[in-house]
Amino acid sequence: MSQRSFASTEYAMKKKQTRREKFLGEMERIVPWARLMAVIEPLYPTSGRVGRQPTGLAKMLRMYCLQQWYGLADEALEDALYDSQALRDFVGIDLSHESVPDATTLLKFRRLLNDNNLTRALLDEINAHLGEKGLLMRAGTIVDATIIAAPSSTKNEDKARDPEMHQAKKSNQWHFGMKAHIGVDAESGLVHSLAGTAANVNDVTQAGALLHGKEGIAFGDADYPGVGKRAEAQGPQWHVAMQPGKRRKLDLTRRWAQLLNEVAQFKASVRAKVEHSFHAIKNLFRRKKVRYKGLAKNEAQLFRLFGLANIVIAKRRLLDIHARGAS
Repeated sequence: MSQRSFASTEYAMKKKQTRREKFLGEMERIVPWARLMAVIEPLYPTSGRVGRQPTGLAKMLRMYCLQQWYGLADEALEDALYDSQALRDFVGIDLSHESVPDATTLLKFRRLLNDNNLTRALLDEINAHLGEKGLLMRAGTIVDATIIAAPSSTKNEDKARDPEMHQAKKSNQWHFGMKAHIGVDAESGLVHSLAGTAANVNDVTQAGALLHGKEGIAFGDADYPGVGKRAEAQGPQWHVAMQPGKRRKLDLTRRWAQLLNEVAQFKASVRAKVEHSFHAIKNLFRRKKVRYKGLAKNEAQLFRLFGLANIVIAKRRLLDIHARGAS
């Protein structure tokens, strides 16, 4: 037995399972790997340069997911795979027989997905899987948007900001970057639609693009005034939050004002589900800032992030379904 195999065996026999190992074990069970590979496989190269075969699709897809979950750059992921036995076990790499695919290989894989609009297709495939499991109801939609910051400094090679990013004012503070507009299932909190724009684009202009067309009811916060009157947003019955200033002026000693306040609280409790997805990509996946230049690349990244966020949000229910299926 080689020294590396002995080290792997020793690692597997340790008594404590780390949080990373637990998370990766759960993802191995609940991510629909076969379905996602089927989306990519028709466009994935089957031969490489002379004498060198391309890395297997299963390995590349797992590396790609690791990069999104842990917010790692291409080079950082390559180093992490050499450092961590847990990550290598998840990807299926044995250093006694092969090397870790380098950062350039991962870059080419990401470009393959971006150039062929496959990140959107992967989100759709994940949602189809969740729908078949009974986790995506589609009876109602919540729309919302969040700003993803971009570097505002001009101390770079071009001596300029990214021309596709813009600034917007929120809570009396200016932010420079882009917006992620999402449509979320009102029952499960899972993202079913997405649009990426510059930060200065008004939220209400994107509301119609976030509807899937089958919902009977839709919710929006106070940034969506008059959305129900817009031609592209027709279909569902809209419930938009009261403006904060008007709500603060309610005389809660009056019964009618109490009822309006209770309705506002109910709407807020429904809309709160949208924050789970924002929490996943900004805090769990460490994407409070854009990673690339231009809207197209960053929107493609948002599709893959929100797709994986849906898996994380539905993790407990998916694990229960998997356990019942295995018993």
